[in-house]
Amino acid sequence: MQHRIIVLGAGYTGAIAAGRLARRLHREDVAITLVNAEPDFVERVRNHQLAVGQDLKPRPFREMFAGTGVELRLGKVTGVDVDRKTVVVADADGTEELAYDTLVYALGSGWDAQGVPGTAEHAYEIAGRPGALRLRERLARLDAGQTVVVVGGGLTGLEAATEIAETRPDLDVALAARGGLGDWLSPKGREHLCKVFGKLGITVHEHAAVTGVEADRVVTADGKAIPAAVTVWTTGFAVHPIAKATTLEVTGTGQIVVDATMRSVSHPGVYAIGDAAMAMGPGDKPLRMSCASGTPTAWRAADAIAARLTGGKLPNAPIRYFNQCISLGRKEGLIQYVTADDRAVRPVLTGRLAAVYKELICKGAAWSVGNPTLGLPTRRRRVTRERVAEGSAVKAPA
Repeated sequence: MQHRIIVLGAGYTGAIAAGRLARRLHREDVAITLVNAEPDFVERVRNHQLAVGQDLKPRPFREMFAGTGVELRLGKVTGVDVDRKTVVVADADGTEELAYDTLVYALGSGWDAQGVPGTAEHAYEIAGRPGALRLRERLARLDAGQTVVVVGGGLTGLEAATEIAETRPDLDVALAARGGLGDWLSPKGREHLCKVFGKLGITVHEHAAVTGVEADRVVTADGKAIPAAVTVWTTGFAVHPIAKATTLEVTGTGQIVVDATMRSVSHPGVYAIGDAAMAMGPGDKPLRMSCASGTPTAWRAADAIAARLTGGKLPNAPIRYFNQCISLGRKEGLIQYVTADDRAVRPVLTGRLAAVYKELICKGAAWSVGNPTLGLPTRRRRVTRERVAEGSAVKAPA
Protein backbone atom coordinates (compact mmCIF):
# COMPACT_ATOMS: atom_id res chain seq x y z
CA MET A 1 0.00 0.00 0.00
CA GLN A 2 1.57 3.29 -1.12
CA HIS A 3 2.14 6.18 1.26
CA ARG A 4 0.14 9.10 -0.14
CA ILE A 5 1.93 12.45 -0.16
CA ILE A 6 0.05 15.52 -1.36
CA VAL A 7 1.86 18.81 -1.97
CA LEU A 8 -0.38 21.87 -2.14
CA GLY A 9 1.02 24.68 -4.30
CA ALA A 10 3.72 24.58 -6.96
CA GLY A 11 5.64 27.76 -6.40
CA TYR A 12 9.35 27.53 -5.70
CA THR A 13 8.86 25.65 -2.43
CA GLY A 14 6.09 23.23 -3.39
CA ALA A 15 7.63 22.26 -6.71
CA ILE A 16 11.06 21.71 -5.14
CA ALA A 17 9.60 19.64 -2.30
CA ALA A 18 7.62 17.39 -4.67
CA GLY A 19 10.59 16.82 -6.96
CA ARG A 20 13.00 16.21 -4.09
CA LEU A 21 10.66 13.66 -2.48
CA ALA A 22 10.34 11.85 -5.81
CA ARG A 23 14.12 11.52 -5.96
CA ARG A 24 14.47 10.42 -2.34
CA LEU A 25 11.74 7.75 -2.14
CA HIS A 26 11.16 4.55 -4.09
CA ARG A 27 8.42 5.01 -6.65
CA GLU A 28 6.63 1.79 -5.70
CA ASP A 29 6.27 2.91 -2.08
CA VAL A 30 4.83 6.41 -2.46
CA ALA A 31 2.23 8.27 -4.51
CA ILE A 32 3.18 11.95 -4.80
CA THR A 33 0.51 14.37 -6.01
CA LEU A 34 1.27 18.03 -6.69
CA VAL A 35 -1.81 20.27 -6.70
CA ASN A 36 -1.61 23.64 -8.44
CA ALA A 37 -4.01 26.02 -10.15
CA GLU A 38 -1.72 26.79 -13.11
CA PRO A 39 -0.02 24.36 -15.53
CA ASP A 40 3.23 26.34 -15.71
CA PHE A 41 5.80 27.29 -13.10
CA VAL A 42 5.69 31.01 -12.29
CA GLU A 43 8.97 32.78 -11.54
CA ARG A 44 7.53 35.03 -8.89
CA VAL A 45 10.80 36.89 -8.39
CA ARG A 46 10.47 38.14 -11.98
CA ASN A 47 6.90 39.42 -11.81
CA HIS A 48 8.12 43.03 -12.00
CA GLN A 49 9.75 42.15 -15.32
CA LEU A 50 6.55 40.55 -16.56
CA ALA A 51 4.61 43.66 -15.55
CA VAL A 52 6.69 45.97 -17.78
CA GLY A 53 6.25 43.83 -20.87
CA GLN A 54 9.17 41.42 -20.78
CA ASP A 55 8.41 37.87 -21.90
CA LEU A 56 9.55 35.06 -19.63
CA LYS A 57 10.51 31.55 -20.61
CA PRO A 58 7.55 29.13 -20.25
CA ARG A 59 8.18 26.26 -17.82
CA PRO A 60 5.37 23.65 -18.11
CA PHE A 61 5.08 21.33 -15.13
CA ARG A 62 4.28 18.39 -17.43
CA GLU A 63 7.78 18.68 -18.88
CA MET A 64 9.42 19.50 -15.56
CA PHE A 65 8.06 16.41 -13.80
CA ALA A 66 8.05 14.01 -16.76
CA GLY A 67 9.40 10.63 -15.67
CA THR A 68 9.72 11.57 -11.98
CA GLY A 69 6.58 9.86 -10.73
CA VAL A 70 5.05 13.13 -9.53
CA GLU A 71 1.39 13.38 -10.56
CA LEU A 72 0.24 16.91 -11.38
CA ARG A 73 -3.35 17.68 -10.38
CA LEU A 74 -4.53 20.99 -11.84
CA GLY A 75 -7.10 22.77 -9.73
CA LYS A 76 -7.69 25.24 -6.93
CA VAL A 77 -7.47 24.10 -3.32
CA THR A 78 -10.75 25.04 -1.66
CA GLY A 79 -10.56 23.12 1.60
CA VAL A 80 -8.26 21.20 3.92
CA ASP A 81 -9.39 18.89 6.72
CA VAL A 82 -6.30 17.96 8.72
CA ASP A 83 -8.26 15.77 11.11
CA ARG A 84 -9.75 13.61 8.35
CA LYS A 85 -6.56 14.00 6.28
CA THR A 86 -8.29 15.21 3.14
CA VAL A 87 -8.09 18.16 0.77
CA VAL A 88 -10.71 19.46 -1.65
CA VAL A 89 -9.67 20.51 -5.14
CA ALA A 90 -11.93 22.37 -7.59
CA ASP A 91 -11.62 22.64 -11.35
CA ALA A 92 -13.90 23.21 -14.34
CA ASP A 93 -15.42 19.75 -13.87
CA GLY A 94 -16.35 20.23 -10.23
CA THR A 95 -14.73 19.31 -6.92
CA GLU A 96 -12.80 16.27 -5.77
CA GLU A 97 -11.72 15.14 -2.32
CA LEU A 98 -8.20 13.71 -2.09
CA ALA A 99 -6.94 11.71 0.88
CA TYR A 100 -3.36 11.88 2.13
CA ASP A 101 -1.02 10.31 4.64
CA THR A 102 1.44 13.21 4.58
CA LEU A 103 0.55 16.74 3.51
CA VAL A 104 3.04 19.40 2.41
CA TYR A 105 1.33 22.78 2.64
CA ALA A 106 2.98 25.26 0.26
CA LEU A 107 0.14 27.57 -0.76
CA GLY A 108 2.34 30.57 -0.12
CA SER A 109 1.09 34.14 0.01
CA GLY A 110 -0.53 36.92 -1.96
CA TRP A 111 -0.56 40.69 -1.72
CA ASP A 112 -1.52 42.32 1.55
CA ALA A 113 -3.83 45.33 1.28
CA GLN A 114 -3.43 45.82 5.06
CA GLY A 115 -6.97 47.12 5.28
CA VAL A 116 -6.13 50.39 3.53
CA PRO A 117 -9.29 51.81 1.91
CA GLY A 118 -9.32 51.79 -1.88
CA THR A 119 -6.52 49.29 -2.47
CA ALA A 120 -8.76 46.49 -3.73
CA GLU A 121 -10.63 48.85 -6.07
CA HIS A 122 -7.79 50.98 -7.40
CA ALA A 123 -4.36 49.44 -6.76
CA TYR A 124 -2.39 46.92 -8.83
CA GLU A 125 -0.20 44.17 -7.41
CA ILE A 126 2.57 41.88 -8.62
CA ALA A 127 2.49 39.16 -5.96
CA GLY A 128 1.07 36.75 -8.55
CA ARG A 129 1.12 36.25 -12.31
CA PRO A 130 -2.50 37.42 -12.89
CA GLY A 131 -1.77 40.67 -11.05
CA ALA A 132 1.45 41.25 -12.97
CA LEU A 133 -0.34 40.70 -16.29
CA ARG A 134 -3.13 43.08 -15.26
CA LEU A 135 -0.54 45.75 -14.43
CA ARG A 136 1.27 45.04 -17.70
CA GLU A 137 -1.88 45.79 -19.68
CA ARG A 138 -2.51 49.00 -17.71
CA LEU A 139 1.03 50.33 -18.05
CA ALA A 140 0.93 49.73 -21.80
CA ARG A 141 -2.03 52.15 -22.03
CA LEU A 142 -0.38 54.98 -20.10
CA ASP A 143 0.56 58.11 -21.99
CA ALA A 144 3.88 59.90 -21.55
CA GLY A 145 4.06 62.07 -18.46
CA GLN A 146 1.52 60.14 -16.42
CA THR A 147 2.43 59.17 -12.86
CA VAL A 148 2.98 55.70 -11.44
CA VAL A 149 3.26 55.47 -7.65
CA VAL A 150 4.77 52.35 -6.11
CA VAL A 151 3.68 51.99 -2.49
CA GLY A 152 6.13 50.08 -0.31
CA GLY A 153 9.87 50.50 0.23
CA GLY A 154 10.81 46.82 0.60
CA LEU A 155 12.61 44.65 -1.95
CA THR A 156 9.53 44.22 -4.16
CA GLY A 157 8.82 47.95 -4.21
CA LEU A 158 12.42 48.85 -5.06
CA GLU A 159 12.53 46.35 -7.91
CA ALA A 160 9.13 47.39 -9.29
CA ALA A 161 9.90 51.12 -9.22
CA THR A 162 13.28 50.80 -10.92
CA GLU A 163 12.03 48.32 -13.53
CA ILE A 164 9.14 50.59 -14.50
CA ALA A 165 11.33 53.71 -14.57
CA GLU A 166 13.99 52.06 -16.72
CA THR A 167 11.50 50.52 -19.17
CA ARG A 168 9.25 53.61 -19.38
CA PRO A 169 11.46 56.69 -18.94
CA ASP A 170 8.56 58.74 -20.35
CA LEU A 171 6.53 58.10 -17.19
CA ASP A 172 6.76 59.96 -13.88
CA VAL A 173 7.60 57.18 -11.40
CA ALA A 174 7.43 57.73 -7.63
CA LEU A 175 7.95 55.53 -4.56
CA ALA A 176 6.12 56.03 -1.26
CA ALA A 177 7.92 54.38 1.66
CA ARG A 178 6.78 54.14 5.27
CA GLY A 179 10.37 54.66 6.43
CA GLY A 180 13.52 56.00 4.82
CA LEU A 181 14.65 54.75 1.42
CA GLY A 182 16.58 51.53 2.00
CA ASP A 183 16.92 52.30 5.70
CA TRP A 184 17.74 48.65 6.51
CA LEU A 185 20.76 48.63 4.17
CA SER A 186 24.36 49.48 5.02
CA PRO A 187 25.45 53.11 4.40
CA LYS A 188 27.15 52.10 1.15
CA GLY A 189 24.07 50.19 0.06
CA ARG A 190 21.79 53.17 0.75
CA GLU A 191 24.18 55.46 -1.09
CA HIS A 192 24.08 53.31 -4.21
CA LEU A 193 20.31 52.93 -4.03
CA CYS A 194 19.82 56.69 -3.87
CA LYS A 195 22.23 57.15 -6.76
CA VAL A 196 20.30 54.72 -8.99
CA PHE A 197 16.94 56.24 -8.05
CA GLY A 198 18.26 59.66 -8.90
CA LYS A 199 19.66 58.51 -12.23
CA LEU A 200 16.30 56.96 -13.15
CA GLY A 201 14.42 60.08 -12.09
CA ILE A 202 12.31 58.33 -9.45
CA THR A 203 10.68 60.67 -6.93
CA VAL A 204 10.93 59.29 -3.38
CA HIS A 205 8.40 60.11 -0.66
CA GLU A 206 10.03 58.97 2.58
CA HIS A 207 8.19 58.45 5.88
CA ALA A 208 4.95 58.50 3.91
CA ALA A 209 2.50 55.91 5.22
CA VAL A 210 -0.29 55.58 2.65
CA THR A 211 -3.70 55.52 4.30
CA GLY A 212 -5.95 55.66 1.25
CA VAL A 213 -5.90 54.82 -2.45
CA GLU A 214 -8.15 56.63 -4.93
CA ALA A 215 -8.53 56.36 -8.69
CA ASP A 216 -6.03 59.14 -9.40
CA ARG A 217 -4.01 59.55 -6.22
CA VAL A 218 -2.84 58.12 -2.92
CA VAL A 219 -3.25 59.86 0.42
CA THR A 220 -0.69 59.67 3.23
CA ALA A 221 -1.14 59.75 6.99
CA ASP A 222 -0.22 63.45 7.14
CA GLY A 223 -2.94 64.31 4.61
CA LYS A 224 -0.66 64.71 1.62
CA ALA A 225 -2.10 63.70 -1.76
CA ILE A 226 0.28 62.16 -4.31
CA PRO A 227 -1.03 62.05 -7.91
CA ALA A 228 -1.16 58.52 -9.34
CA ALA A 229 -2.60 57.40 -12.66
CA VAL A 230 -1.53 53.92 -11.54
CA THR A 231 -0.84 52.74 -7.99
CA VAL A 232 1.28 49.62 -7.49
CA TRP A 233 0.84 48.13 -4.01
CA THR A 234 3.90 46.26 -2.63
CA THR A 235 3.68 46.69 1.13
CA GLY A 236 4.04 43.03 2.06
CA PHE A 237 2.46 39.61 1.74
CA ALA A 238 -0.51 37.88 3.35
CA VAL A 239 -0.58 34.09 3.63
CA HIS A 240 -3.26 31.97 1.97
CA PRO A 241 -6.32 31.93 4.29
CA ILE A 242 -7.09 28.19 4.17
CA ALA A 243 -4.73 27.16 6.99
CA LYS A 244 -6.39 29.56 9.40
CA ALA A 245 -9.73 27.85 8.76
CA THR A 246 -8.37 24.44 9.89
CA THR A 247 -7.52 23.06 13.33
CA LEU A 248 -3.81 23.53 12.66
CA GLU A 249 -1.94 25.68 15.13
CA VAL A 250 -1.32 28.95 13.32
CA THR A 251 -0.11 32.43 14.17
CA GLY A 252 -2.34 35.47 14.20
CA THR A 253 -1.43 36.07 10.56
CA GLY A 254 -2.34 32.51 9.55
CA GLN A 255 1.14 30.99 9.23
CA ILE A 256 1.40 27.36 10.32
CA VAL A 257 3.60 26.90 13.39
CA VAL A 258 6.27 24.29 12.66
CA ASP A 259 9.23 22.65 14.37
CA ALA A 260 12.82 22.54 13.13
CA THR A 261 11.91 19.93 10.49
CA MET A 262 9.04 22.07 9.14
CA ARG A 263 6.45 19.72 10.64
CA SER A 264 3.30 21.16 12.18
CA VAL A 265 3.53 21.27 15.98
CA SER A 266 -0.15 20.30 16.22
CA HIS A 267 -0.56 17.77 13.37
CA PRO A 268 2.48 15.55 12.68
CA GLY A 269 1.18 14.50 9.28
CA VAL A 270 1.39 18.07 7.99
CA TYR A 271 4.49 19.99 6.90
CA ALA A 272 4.43 23.68 5.99
CA ILE A 273 7.08 25.41 3.89
CA GLY A 274 7.85 28.82 2.45
CA ASP A 275 5.64 31.79 3.27
CA ALA A 276 2.99 29.48 4.76
CA ALA A 277 5.25 28.47 7.67
CA MET A 278 6.21 30.21 10.88
CA ALA A 279 9.73 28.85 11.10
CA MET A 280 12.52 30.12 13.30
CA GLY A 281 15.95 30.98 11.95
CA PRO A 282 19.22 32.12 13.54
CA GLY A 283 18.87 34.18 16.68
CA ASP A 284 15.37 32.73 17.22
CA LYS A 285 14.03 35.19 14.65
CA PRO A 286 11.23 34.14 12.27
CA LEU A 287 12.37 33.53 8.71
CA ARG A 288 11.14 36.32 6.45
CA MET A 289 8.80 35.65 3.54
CA SER A 290 11.14 35.26 0.58
CA CYS A 291 12.55 32.83 -1.95
CA ALA A 292 15.75 32.87 0.10
CA SER A 293 13.83 31.39 3.03
CA GLY A 294 11.44 29.20 1.06
CA THR A 295 13.92 27.05 -0.85
CA PRO A 296 15.83 25.76 2.20
CA THR A 297 12.55 25.07 4.03
CA ALA A 298 11.46 22.94 1.06
CA TRP A 299 14.72 20.99 1.21
CA ARG A 300 14.34 20.60 4.98
CA ALA A 301 10.75 19.31 4.83
CA ALA A 302 11.36 16.88 1.95
CA ASP A 303 14.45 15.43 3.61
CA ALA A 304 12.68 15.14 6.96
CA ILE A 305 9.70 13.34 5.41
CA ALA A 306 12.01 10.95 3.55
CA ALA A 307 14.04 10.31 6.70
CA ARG A 308 11.01 9.53 8.80
CA LEU A 309 9.56 7.18 6.19
CA THR A 310 12.81 5.33 5.56
CA GLY A 311 14.36 5.35 9.03
CA GLY A 312 17.08 7.77 7.96
CA LYS A 313 18.75 10.67 9.73
CA LEU A 314 16.80 13.88 10.15
CA PRO A 315 18.33 17.02 8.61
CA ASN A 316 19.83 19.47 11.08
CA ALA A 317 21.86 21.95 9.01
CA PRO A 318 20.89 25.52 10.04
CA ILE A 319 18.86 27.73 7.73
CA ARG A 320 20.65 31.06 7.45
CA TYR A 321 20.94 34.12 5.22
CA PHE A 322 23.95 35.29 3.21
CA ASN A 323 22.79 38.28 1.18
CA GLN A 324 19.83 40.24 -0.14
CA CYS A 325 19.81 40.45 -3.94
CA ILE A 326 18.02 43.46 -5.42
CA SER A 327 17.61 44.13 -9.12
CA LEU A 328 17.44 47.82 -9.99
CA GLY A 329 16.36 47.47 -13.59
CA ARG A 330 18.24 45.35 -16.12
CA LYS A 331 21.52 47.28 -15.90
CA GLU A 332 21.92 47.92 -12.19
CA GLY A 333 21.77 45.85 -9.03
CA LEU A 334 22.58 45.82 -5.34
CA ILE A 335 23.80 42.81 -3.37
CA GLN A 336 23.66 43.57 0.33
CA TYR A 337 25.62 41.06 2.40
CA VAL A 338 24.00 40.17 5.71
CA THR A 339 24.55 38.24 8.93
CA ALA A 340 23.05 34.79 9.43
CA ASP A 341 19.94 36.42 10.94
CA ASP A 342 19.56 38.87 8.02
CA ARG A 343 21.11 42.07 9.39
CA ALA A 344 23.03 44.20 6.92
CA VAL A 345 26.83 44.32 7.19
CA ARG A 346 29.17 46.84 5.58
CA PRO A 347 30.15 45.05 2.30
CA VAL A 348 27.93 45.38 -0.78
CA LEU A 349 28.21 44.59 -4.47
CA THR A 350 26.81 47.22 -6.84
CA GLY A 351 26.43 48.20 -10.46
CA ARG A 352 26.49 45.99 -13.53
CA LEU A 353 28.25 43.17 -11.72
CA ALA A 354 25.50 43.11 -9.10
CA ALA A 355 22.87 42.99 -11.87
CA VAL A 356 24.61 39.96 -13.40
CA TYR A 357 24.84 38.35 -9.95
CA LYS A 358 21.11 38.84 -9.34
CA GLU A 359 20.28 37.44 -12.78
CA LEU A 360 22.32 34.32 -12.02
CA ILE A 361 20.47 33.95 -8.69
CA CYS A 362 17.10 34.15 -10.48
CA LYS A 363 18.18 31.63 -13.10
CA GLY A 364 19.57 29.37 -10.40
CA ALA A 365 16.31 29.50 -8.44
CA ALA A 366 14.32 28.44 -11.50
CA TRP A 367 16.89 25.73 -12.35
CA SER A 368 16.66 24.33 -8.81
CA VAL A 369 12.94 23.71 -9.25
CA GLY A 370 13.67 21.20 -12.01
CA ASN A 371 16.81 19.99 -10.22
CA PRO A 372 15.73 19.78 -6.57
CA THR A 373 18.80 17.81 -5.47
CA LEU A 374 21.04 20.38 -7.20
CA GLY A 375 22.28 17.86 -9.73
CA LEU A 376 23.77 15.58 -7.08
CA PRO A 377 23.20 11.81 -7.48
CA THR A 378 20.58 10.34 -5.19
CA ARG A 379 19.32 6.89 -4.32
CA ARG A 380 15.63 6.23 -3.88
CA ARG A 381 15.12 4.52 -0.52
CA ARG A 382 12.41 2.06 0.41
CA VAL A 383 9.73 3.09 2.86
CA THR A 384 10.16 1.28 6.16
CA ARG A 385 8.08 3.54 8.40
CA GLU A 386 4.64 4.93 7.91
CA ARG A 387 3.08 7.58 10.06
CA VAL A 388 -0.20 6.65 11.68
CA ALA A 389 -2.43 8.93 13.74
CA GLU A 390 -0.11 11.23 15.70
CA GLY A 391 2.80 8.84 16.10
CA SER A 392 4.90 6.46 14.05
CA ALA A 393 4.65 2.73 13.62
CA VAL A 394 7.19 0.48 11.95
CA LYS A 395 5.90 -1.21 8.86
CA ALA A 396 7.92 -3.76 6.93
CA PRO A 397 8.21 -3.07 3.20
CA ALA A 398 6.10 -5.20 0.94
